Amino acid sequence: MEVILTHENADFDAIASLLGAHKLFPEAVPILPRRVNRNCRSFIALYGVGLSFHQADELPRRRIRRVILVDTQSLTTIKGMKRDTPVHVIDHHEMSQDLPPHWTAAIEVMGATTTLLVEEISRRAISLNHIEATLLLLGIHEDTGSLSYANTTPRDLRAAAWLMEQGADLDVANDFLHHPLAPAQRELYERLLDDTVIHEVGGHNIAIATGRVENLDEEISTLAHKLRELLDPSALFVLVALNDHVQLVARSNTDDIDVSTVATHFGGGGHTRAAAALIRDRALASVHKELIGLLPSTVHPAVTVAQIMSRGVQVVAPNTSVAEANDRMRRTGHEGYPVVERDKVIGLLSRRAVDHALRFGMVALPVRQVMQPGSITVAPEDSVEKLQRLMMDSGWGQVPVVQGSEIVGVVTRTDLITLWGTPAAKPQRERIQSLITAALPAQTVALVQQAAEAAKEMGYSLYFVGGLVRDLLLGAAIVDVDLVVEGDAIELARRLSRRLGGRVVPHIRFGTAKWLLDPEVWQKTAGPPPPERSISAIDFATARTEFYTYPSALPEVERSAIKQDLHRRDFTVNTLAIRLDPPHWGKLLDFYGGQKDLEEKVIRVLHNLSFIDDPTRILRAARLETRLGFRLDPRSEGLIANALPLLNRVSGSRIRHELEQILAEQEPERALCRLAELEVVKQIHTDLRCDRWLVTRYRAVREELDCETWELEPEGRPFTYLALLLYRLRPAPLQAVLERLQIHGTEAQDLERMPDLQQSQRQVALARRPSSIYHALHHYPTRLLAVAWIADDRKRLRAKYRAFQTHYRHVRPILTGNDLKEMGLKPGPLFGRLLRALRDARLDGRVTTREEEKALVRQLIEKG
Repeated sequence: MEVILTHENADFDAIASLLGAHKLFPEAVPILPRRVNRNCRSFIALYGVGLSFHQADELPRRRIRRVILVDTQSLTTIKGMKRDTPVHVIDHHEMSQDLPPHWTAAIEVMGATTTLLVEEISRRAISLNHIEATLLLLGIHEDTGSLSYANTTPRDLRAAAWLMEQGADLDVANDFLHHPLAPAQRELYERLLDDTVIHEVGGHNIAIATGRVENLDEEISTLAHKLRELLDPSALFVLVALNDHVQLVARSNTDDIDVSTVATHFGGGGHTRAAAALIRDRALASVHKELIGLLPSTVHPAVTVAQIMSRGVQVVAPNTSVAEANDRMRRTGHEGYPVVERDKVIGLLSRRAVDHALRFGMVALPVRQVMQPGSITVAPEDSVEKLQRLMMDSGWGQVPVVQGSEIVGVVTRTDLITLWGTPAAKPQRERIQSLITAALPAQTVALVQQAAEAAKEMGYSLYFVGGLVRDLLLGAAIVDVDLVVEGDAIELARRLSRRLGGRVVPHIRFGTAKWLLDPEVWQKTAGPPPPERSISAIDFATARTEFYTYPSALPEVERSAIKQDLHRRDFTVNTLAIRLDPPHWGKLLDFYGGQKDLEEKVIRVLHNLSFIDDPTRILRAARLETRLGFRLDPRSEGLIANALPLLNRVSGSRIRHELEQILAEQEPERALCRLAELEVVKQIHTDLRCDRWLVTRYRAVREELDCETWELEPEGRPFTYLALLLYRLRPAPLQAVLERLQIHGTEAQDLERMPDLQQSQRQVALARRPSSIYHALHHYPTRLLAVAWIADDRKRLRAKYRAFQTHYRHVRPILTGNDLKEMGLKPGPLFGRLLRALRDARLDGRVTTREEEKALVRQLIEKG
C-alpha cells in the first residue's frame, strides 16, 4: 500500500497537495493529519465527500510500501511504516536537511507545493471537477497571499489561471480564505494585538505578540496571518502560553529574516518564511526574553544600502545660490544634492525646488531657503527596507549615506527601482565569476585580482566596465583589459608598479594610466599567459562624469562614482560593470537596464539628449547594431533625426575616427548602409552613398583581393574600403570630403589621385602593348591600383592591372648606365631616355637578350 502524508496543523496548501498527489498517484491513499486548520476542516466538512481523504486509523493493517510526503520534509510516522520505508518528497521549500538514503525528492522553490502538482496534472491532461479545482486554487492562494507574497512566482499565477479554466470557484475560495474566527480565537486575537510590541532590528520592524489561554482547540497560525496583514511587519513572532507549554508561530515577509532559525533554536522547524515550535516546560516570560535576544542574529539583510549606493557624493553648502546650484545640476546631470553645514546634513536640494525658484526669478536666493529641511540619512549597513520607509515617510528621493561622521555616498529612488530588476546576487555572481575565468587566461585573472587587492588596500573599488563586460556576457573574445577605479587610478597603477614591476604612463589631465607589463610582472604573479592570449598593458581610468557645455562639444570631465561614470556612456549595453575588489569579485552592476537590452538585442541611448550631446554616437550605434546583430529601439532611432544637423558642428577628425572604426569591422558595408538608411552618409556629403555597387566591391575585397599579389597587409583594408566609398566622387566633391574628414598626408595624396587614375584607366582599356599599360599605371601607388582593380569588373581590364602588378612593373633592361658608358656614350639625360626605351622594348618583346638591347641602343643613336 502507498500513502500520501503531509504536516500537522495542515493549511490549504497541505490539504490541496494531498489531493494533487492523489490525482497523480491514484493508487496512493491521501491521509489527513490529526490537526487540520479550522478553515480547511470546514471546507472538507462541506465538500469532502468525493475527495477520497482518509484518517490514519481507517487504514487496513497492511505494510506501507511507499510514502509520498507533500508540503513538508518532516515525516510523521503511521502504522505499517518501517524505518527504511521509501519516501518521496514533493515540496516547494528549500532543502532543509540531507535526506536519508531511501528518500527521493522533487523540490522546487516557489509559492506553493500545489503549483508543482497542478503543473503535472495539466501536463498529463488529468480532468478535475469544480470542487477539486477550487481546493487546489485555495492551496495556491493561501500560501502566496492570494498571489501577493514575495515568494510568488509566474508559475503560481499560471497554475492558478489554469485552475480557473477548469472551473475553480473564486467566490468559494474567498469565503474560506477569509474564514471568520471562532469566539475563542477572536478573544485571543484581541489579547495578542494589545500585547504586540514592535522592535526595530537591523532596519526592520519585527513584531512580537504574546498572550495566554487556558484551552484552545483552534490553530494559532490563522491569528498570525491576520496579525501580519494588519501590522505589516518585516517579521512576526506569536508566543502563546497554553497550559504546560508555549506555542511559537513565526512569519517573515522578507528574505532578510529566516524565521526557521528561531523555531529550530526552540526545538521546532519550518522554512524561511513560516515556522513554528512547541516549547515545553518553559515560562512565557522566559521564552519572550530569549526570543528578543535572538533577534539581532536573525536579521541578515540580503541587500544593504552599501550594495546599491553611489559613492563620491557631491554636496552643496546652505549659502550656495540657486543660480550656482542650477549650473551644477545642468553640468553634472544630478537631480539633487544633500545640503551640508559643519559636516552635518541639514536638508535636501531637489531639481524641482531649483526649477520652482528659477520660475520666479529667485536666482540669488540661498538654497537654505528652498531646500527640504531635515537630517534624513542611512548607514551603509542598513537594510533596503529601512531606506524604503525613510523615503516614504520623508518624501526624499535621494538619501545621504553616512558612516561615522562622514558622508560616504548617496542612494536614490532609481537605485531601488534598479534593484527590483536585479537577479539573485549569489547565482549571478557565480555565473559572472565563471565567465571571467573562461574568457581570460588564469595568469591575467591572477593579475587583475592583484590589482583588486591593491585597490581594496587603498579603500578603492575596482571594476571591469563597458565593452569588456558586454563582450564577456555575449561570449565574445576579450582582447584588452581596461579597469575603472573609484579613486585615484594613477596612484593605484603606481602602487602596482612599485610592487610588481612594469612601467606606468600617466595622463594627469584625464585621470588615466597605462601600466606597461614586463616579464618581471608576470613572474611575480602567476607566470606569463600563452603568447597568443597575452596582454602588454592594463589601462586604468578614474571613475568620472562628463557634461557638455553646448551640443556636440567635447565633454568637460569631473571625478565621480561608478554610477555617474556609467551614466556618461553611450548606450545601455555599455553601462554594465563588474566589481572586482574582494569580497565583491564578480558582482554585476546594472543601473540602466543593460543586461535586459543585451538579452533582447537592443541598442538604446540613456536619455533623450544623448545624440545631441554627442552626435558621433549615431555612427557608433550603427557600428554596434551591425557588429552585434542588434537593433536600435524605436525611441532611440527616432532621436537621430533631430541630431543629424549637429553632425556639421562635429570636428572632421572625430567623424573620421568613428568612420575608421566602422571600416575596421569585418563587414563595414553593413554599418555604412545602415548609416545611409538613417541619412547619416548624406549628412557627411550629399554625393556619398552606400548601394549595391559598394556592397559588392566590399565583399570582393575580402573574397577576391589577394593581399600577397597586391602587397597589402590585412590591416590595410580600411584604406581600401575608404577609397571605394569615395571612388565615384568627382574631383570637387572628393576634395570636399577629404577636407571635411580632415584626411591629410600620404593618405589624402593617394585618394586625391583617384580621378586621374580613372582617366588612366581608359588608356589601359585601349592599350595593346604592355609598355602602354606600364606608362599609364607605373606612377600610382600599389594600394590605389588594388582599389581600381576591385572597382572595375571588366575581365580584360582586370587582367591588364594584374599583369602590371605581377610582371610589368618588375621588368628592367639588362643594360645599365655603366654599360652605356662602355659603349662610348656620355652620361646625361640621354641615359634615362635610352634605358626607358630598352624597358619598353623588353616589355613589348622586341628585345630579349643583352646583344639585342645593345643593337637597339645603336639603332636609336643612329636615328638621333
